Amino acid sequence: MAKIKSVFVCQNCGAESAKWIGKCPSCKEWNTYHEEIIAPASAHASAFNSGKEKRKPELLDNIKPDEHGRLKTGLAELDRILGGGIVAGSLILLGGEPGVGKSTLALQLALALKGKDILYISGEESEEQIGMRARRMKHTNPQCYVLSETELEAILTHAGNLKPGLIIIDSIQTMSTAMIESSAGSVSQVRECAAQLLKYSKITGIPIFLIGHITKDGTLAGPKVLEHIVDVVLYFEGDNNYVYRILRAVKNRFGSTAELGIFEMVESGLREVDNPSEMFINHHEEALSGISIAATVDGLRPFLIETQALVSSAVYGTPQRSSTGYDIRRLNMLLAVLEKRAGFRLAVKDVFLNIAGGIKVSDPAIDLAIISSVLSSNLDIPIGREICFAAETGLSGEIRPVSRVEQRIREASKMGFTKIYISKYHRNIALNGLDIEVIPVGKIEHLVRSLFA
Repeated sequence: MAKIKSVFVCQNCGAESAKWIGKCPSCKEWNTYHEEIIAPASAHASAFNSGKEKRKPELLDNIKPDEHGRLKTGLAELDRILGGGIVAGSLILLGGEPGVGKSTLALQLALALKGKDILYISGEESEEQIGMRARRMKHTNPQCYVLSETELEAILTHAGNLKPGLIIIDSIQTMSTAMIESSAGSVSQVRECAAQLLKYSKITGIPIFLIGHITKDGTLAGPKVLEHIVDVVLYFEGDNNYVYRILRAVKNRFGSTAELGIFEMVESGLREVDNPSEMFINHHEEALSGISIAATVDGLRPFLIETQALVSSAVYGTPQRSSTGYDIRRLNMLLAVLEKRAGFRLAVKDVFLNIAGGIKVSDPAIDLAIISSVLSSNLDIPIGREICFAAETGLSGEIRPVSRVEQRIREASKMGFTKIYISKYHRNIALNGLDIEVIPVGKIEHLVRSLFA
């Protein structure tokens, strides 16, 4: 009989060591090594038996593409992220903060996908709890099967008998296989379960949708090899203080990673947001100072967001700088540019910046809108509600061009804006049929004179 041995495994990166060590030499984290029992592969049977002969090499030209195409999920925002639908035999991993709505999205997917049997596996909830959530969503699917199970062998046995069109597992950290002696959620268990599910999906052609926990650092829990194994990695982002959720793809073997999906958390589940510009723009009855609208692009999707700034006299000795949803270091840079190039004395004033809607924006094209908000609050002069901005600001005070400016202009025109400020260095902009005035500016001084003359 083969001897069972134990090793110490880093729970952060998966590195192994024969003895316990305090600091991981691979990821440099402290106190992440835990002992795990490793059983030889011959001690247990394989998680499943495909019952097929071993595959042989085939010529690439002789391989025919899938005739069935992608599987439509019934959720347009999710289809957008996946590149048009779910590819047969793909392994999809969804991660996000606790309470952001991962299980809600997975169950909504199971209820929205029609025409195929769906197997929903939950290792965290009972069948009765899942039924209560489904009734709250007010959606039904007569072909959705629910199973509360954590043993991988039992799950694959049920999947083999049912032969569903989609398998959803909530979550991969609760699954365990008899091939590994360590507890569920350990690096070895997550790695082995993911590898077995990948093999099953590729052989049977059944797509599998996995939900994964994340660590306090915001990365997916388990070994990094988990993200390498799967075909698609999705992150579900959102703040519990806001109702909006953003779905991003950080890896997609079958589509673009530049797409963005937006949902609104309501009582009956997640509602798809078709027009995100309306979501991030507040409609005020009167003009207010310190508010401007920026035309931004996240991935390939243009939308408008509201930037809010407040400039006031510093009460304490050191002026305060605060930013919500925007990089504080870039805000300090823009304030220094205003002080040096435009002559505004902001070094002795408190400056507070907020991106409305609770989202985080890194697009440099909102620089011009932020500068306009700060100047508007400092001068206490409102900016016209029909004006928006799309340009980057350089350290010398020049207004720099940004990418996809035509998409930004079209989105602003669709939302009813009549003026948009952009860099004068853009060339060959096609604005056929758009009822919007494009105002090119080259320096901050030109912007100040045009807005606040």
